[in-house]
Amino acid sequence: MHILVLAPDAVDPETLRGVVGDEIDQARVLVVSPALNESPLAFWMSDSDEAIADAEKAGGQTAIGLREDGVAANSTTGESEPLMALQDALATFPADRIVIFARDGDEQRYREDDLRGAAERQFSVPVTLATR
Repeated sequence: MHILVLAPDAVDPETLRGVVGDEIDQARVLVVSPALNESPLAFWMSDSDEAIADAEKAGGQTAIGLREDGVAANSTTGESEPLMALQDALATFPADRIVIFARDGDEQRYREDDLRGAAERQFSVPVTLATR
């Protein structure tokens, strides 16, 4: 099984296991951390350095934690548009399942709304949404 995880923030192994279940133990996991900007202004001004650094850190921490827990995991930084980040990852990683971690309510960053619905419409892969 191949699980594609979209996570703008670091996710600990226990949290991912709570969403995916024990099937994660036999899975290959690719963590994609989109370089999300804090606001529409930052997005349109192409002020992405901080967003990229945050994404690299989040993805790396998540993958390291998963590997320490015995899960085959890698990470990559994705586009600031979460659906593009998923599409890019799916071009090289044959996911059987997508898990999207998103912030809830007022904590959402720019372009984080309706990710599950949009991903389900665009990709033919089961999508699970976990809000934090």
